[in-house]
Amino acid sequence: MPRSDQRRRGEAYVRGLLGTQGRKSIRNIAALIGGQAAEQSLHHFISSSTWDWIPVRRALAHYLARVSPPHAWVVRPMVIPKAGDNSVGVDRRFCPAVGQVLNAQEAVGVWAASAGHSTPVNWRLHLSDAWLQDALRRGQASIPDSVRPETLGECTVEAYTGMMRDWGLPLRPLVLDARDMDAPAALLRLRACGVPAMARISHSLRLTVSGPAVPGRGAEALPAHQILGAARDLRRPVMWRDHGPSRVVRTALTAAVRVGLPALRTAAVPGPARRRELLLLGVGENGRRWPAELWLTDMVNVPPAALVRLAKLLDRVDRDFTEISDEVGIRDFAGRSFSGWHRHVTLASAAHAVAALTGRPEEGLRLGYVS
Repeated sequence: MPRSDQRRRGEAYVRGLLGTQGRKSIRNIAALIGGQAAEQSLHHFISSSTWDWIPVRRALAHYLARVSPPHAWVVRPMVIPKAGDNSVGVDRRFCPAVGQVLNAQEAVGVWAASAGHSTPVNWRLHLSDAWLQDALRRGQASIPDSVRPETLGECTVEAYTGMMRDWGLPLRPLVLDARDMDAPAALLRLRACGVPAMARISHSLRLTVSGPAVPGRGAEALPAHQILGAARDLRRPVMWRDHGPSRVVRTALTAAVRVGLPALRTAAVPGPARRRELLLLGVGENGRRWPAELWLTDMVNVPPAALVRLAKLLDRVDRDFTEISDEVGIRDFAGRSFSGWHRHVTLASAAHAVAALTGRPEEGLRLGYVS
């Protein structure tokens, strides 16, 4: 942040996110650090100030890459339920996690993830056409002219590629849950950018078998679960360490089949990227439904055990979102402005990093990690 007063308020805000009990609203944060005058100051700092959140996120990402190198970058959607319709991007959305339509914002976060912990470092707010084509609402929320309509898959890819294009971060595999988007299109866009990627896919995604591993299969596209069902005899056990507090070693069953994509239903992708083989990986447990999870990756020569460890980083991120991000108020911003939302989630990401690296928020404050 370019000015000393901005840095002071930024520190105060992060301390408030770490130390405030309950909802992390600006009013509650101000009550902890200085009362009504602090509330007005913090409101301006988040909603109307001039500081740019991108350099803050870039600095956070580089810090984490240095002190806790990520094994992968993980992209995770975030749904933020809202009671009203004034907050930027609020719309009626289907939330797969609860199986119902909610009044909510939706965003995509990019996380630096390792076996020990994970931290969000970049965010992209997914805005519907209803918002972007409404000049009045767009103006009231101060949405920049550069923000254009995009699908959730395009939002996901851009959240990652935009960060990697400009920030000078180390290339690591990208792990994402693509069950609710056009997974082939997302993977092909990432491949065209030279990004090794691994996507969790829906059981119904149709693929073509490109190798002899599944006997009796022709050239027609088949649902992914049917392909792995036919490859049941190829299953082999792999071991991985649970990312929870117990850190116990667990065993999974995996099978992998080389596959190709049927004709694309989306925008054109360069021919070489479109024609290369992919690996369909099934993951499950002995005695349970097979396959429990389906993954599609272009890392065709990586051993299945290593792929399973990468896939389980999605569980690491889900756990840290619930246990840390929600606790420091990542979804608690109540303002209506585009820039205010971005500044809030940026500083909440910094607060998450403090909590993740020190074990708990109050310990991060005591050790002086917020400075």
